Amino acid sequence: MQIDTDILITWGAVAKKFKKGEFIFHEGDHPKWYYQILEGTVKMFNTNLDGKEFTQLEFKNGRSFGEPLLFIDENYPSAAVACQDSIILKLPKEIFLEILDKYPIYQKQMFTLFAKRIYSKTITAREIVNNTPESRIKSFLDDFKKKSNKETEKIEIPYTRQEIANYTGLRVETVIRTLSKMKAKKIVQIVNRKLIY
Repeated sequence: MQIDTDILITWGAVAKKFKKGEFIFHEGDHPKWYYQILEGTVKMFNTNLDGKEFTQLEFKNGRSFGEPLLFIDENYPSAAVACQDSIILKLPKEIFLEILDKYPIYQKQMFTLFAKRIYSKTITAREIVNNTPESRIKSFLDDFKKKSNKETEKIEIPYTRQEIANYTGLRVETVIRTLSKMKAKKIVQIVNRKLIY
C-alpha cells in the first residue's frame, strides 16, 4: 500500500535512514509505527532455533510494511531489516489510524492489500507443505516474474541461491542441487552463475 507522502508528512511522519543490515523492528517488538519506504528495500523474516532464516516478504520503494499488527494488540511475529541503505517514513500508529478514518480510499486499499497477502501466504504454505523442492523453487520464480510483470519472457532472477533458500524454506544445498536438475531439464538457464528463468 502507498499513502501519499505529502499526506503522511502533513500528518507528522518523519523520514529515518537505515543502513543495510539495520533492523527496523525485531521479532517480539510491539508495533507503534506505520512504515512506508521512500528509498530502498526491506525484508521481513523469521529465524528458527538453528539460525536458519525464512524470508516472509520483501518490500521496495513506496510500499508499506508491518501494518497488519497496527490493528490488533499483538507483537511482531517476524523481524524487518533494511536490505540496502534505505529511507523510511515513520508515522505513529494512532495518527495512521486517524488517516484511515479521514481518507476512506486508503481503508479500501488496506483491505485489498491484506487480502492479497493472505492469499500469497496461503499459496506459500501450500507449496511448503505439499510440494517437492523443484515445485517450491518454480513457484517462487513464477511469483517473482508475475510481480515483475514479465510472465511471458525470460529474465534474470536477482536472488542468490541462499536468498532463494530463505524464501522457499529449503537448505541452500538443496536449492543448488535442484537448480542444476532444472537446468538439465531446460526449465532454467544458468549463465555466468546468473539464474535466468
